[in-house]
Amino acid sequence: MTAPLLSVRDLVVEFPTRRGTLRALDGVSFDIGAGEVLGMVGESGAGKSLTGASIIGLLEPPGRIAGGEIRLKGERIDNLSPEAMRRVRGRRIGMVFQDPLTSLNPLYTVSRQLTQTILTHMSVSEAEARKRAVALLDRVGIPAAARRIDDYPHQFSGGMRQRVVIALALCAEPELVIADEPTTALDVSVQAQIIDLIKEICAERGASVLLITHDMGVIAETADRVAVLYAGRLAEVGPVRQVITAADHPYTKGLMGSIPTLTQESDRLVQIPGAMPRLDAIPPGCAFNPRCPEVFDRCRVDRPVPLDRGEGRKVACWLYDTRTKEAVND
Repeated sequence: MTAPLLSVRDLVVEFPTRRGTLRALDGVSFDIGAGEVLGMVGESGAGKSLTGASIIGLLEPPGRIAGGEIRLKGERIDNLSPEAMRRVRGRRIGMVFQDPLTSLNPLYTVSRQLTQTILTHMSVSEAEARKRAVALLDRVGIPAAARRIDDYPHQFSGGMRQRVVIALALCAEPELVIADEPTTALDVSVQAQIIDLIKEICAERGASVLLITHDMGVIAETADRVAVLYAGRLAEVGPVRQVITAADHPYTKGLMGSIPTLTQESDRLVQIPGAMPRLDAIPPGCAFNPRCPEVFDRCRVDRPVPLDRGEGRKVACWLYDTRTKEAVND
């Protein structure tokens, strides 16, 4: 097997507070192969955006990586100095944020922001940097790119701003692009265009993608594999078609059941009862056990480990542990 482009192992992220330390990510592990699109899905508060911020070194203080490691092409990047991480960010890892206004400086033209990023990470002249910037804007679908490049961010619509952000994330030709809810604030018709655009351009350039979203429909159309997070823990990971058509984890089954289909005959969608626990109130055992329809005694005591289900699938659920099944049958 070829080594993964990105490898995250047992990632732990904590937030110290006056009332104690809150663990927001707890032992998260996954890989992203070269040229692969990994979708990361879960409810709000599951830890998706925090995972992306940890990889790119943009954790908000007092958040800190308290355990585990992150490797890019075998090189650890979670323990780099801020200056060394700044060189990785942009050049080797690009980021598409949920709100384009957090990525674009309203005081500078799009031209200045794109060309400065290119000049920072690549050995080219200013004229060449501008030429590349115009070509990128044209590729991401900005009409009259040669003229619009000198406009300010506020002169673009929301969908066009997000296209500019995609160009900004890709302008230094990174190996990995992290797209954090890139379509949340956009119209449905524009959402599909943006997702297709990210996938197409990254495929052209051979870049891998970590696509963070709460929308299983987007994952189904875009990702090669999917990782499901719940309460800062990995619930399930595997090839997207297999996970969507035959989910293992009860939480994943609930997420899939909440999506309407054209053939659905019932009047109501499946609903997962309750809500995700607060960081200071995560229950012992499996974090999902208070909401799980298939919970049994062991779930309330022992935290499940990711179990290998074959074909690249893993699930953190005691339902699939042979010893558990034998004990239940006895």
